[in-house]
Amino acid sequence: MAAPVLTLKQRLWANGAVRFGSWVLGLMLLLALAAPWLGTVEPGAMDSNYINKAALTSGPFAMPDGQTVMHTFWLGTDSFGRDMYSRVIYGARVSLLVGAGTALLALGLGGVLGMLAGYFRQVDAVLMRVMDGLMAIPAVLLAIALVASLGAHVATVVVAIAIPEVPRVTRLVRSLVLGLREEPFVEAARALATPTPQILWRHILPNAMAPLLVQGTFVAAAAVLTEAVLSFLGLGLPADIPTWGNIMAEGRVQFSQYPGQVLWPALFLIPTVLAINLLGDGLRDVLDPKFAQRGRT
Repeated sequence: MAAPVLTLKQRLWANGAVRFGSWVLGLMLLLALAAPWLGTVEPGAMDSNYINKAALTSGPFAMPDGQTVMHTFWLGTDSFGRDMYSRVIYGARVSLLVGAGTALLALGLGGVLGMLAGYFRQVDAVLMRVMDGLMAIPAVLLAIALVASLGAHVATVVVAIAIPEVPRVTRLVRSLVLGLREEPFVEAARALATPTPQILWRHILPNAMAPLLVQGTFVAAAAVLTEAVLSFLGLGLPADIPTWGNIMAEGRVQFSQYPGQVLWPALFLIPTVLAINLLGDGLRDVLDPKFAQRGRT
């Protein structure tokens, strides 16, 4: 008796890496979206009476509007008397926004450039030499230079992290298009005088979407980590914007006395990056049958 044919949704959910990555990433997205309701106070609110307090400390807290409320600091406070729990929850919003924005920008630019380089031989020689030049520059150094020149804002940080990823996406899409343009269905479309933009949009792009989607997850994971590194070095977003990297950067000065100020945001950063990478691995296993067959041999 033949085994039942599983739908794409069933095959995705049957993959352990996809399930784990989806659950963890979904939880982080839920925390980020619900930060205004889950956060107990404003992330920038501070009270000098609660500097470097331990977790579960309770007492009257001076709110920014002048009111005083009884408050419990679930994860303690930092060196400015700010609630670590609220800052970590709000930090998820910026970190995930940077990851998603970087992936979308890198896939958009790299996808267009890759299709042009792979389909038009005249463009390929010039464009790929430019991409090779960009890849010769270390990604973190290029991101630091771009942030320093463009200014430290969420949009500029997204651009600065996405630019070093564009050559990698471009090379991936180019390699796919080089093979797809010789396929019979593309040759048939050219024989029918189908306009080139339509061939690229309707015939080539859909067949390149699966590897592009997998690459997008790896770009997003790298972007979340790179943003944390830039903020940790003091070269990312301003200190008044709560990100996991900024929180760890502020806590590293007194790590030996108060390790929680670094460990709490790290305990959110690590599973997030791991979940995105596992999701990408699972998508690659499911969407690329050839890779799955190689893994079983």
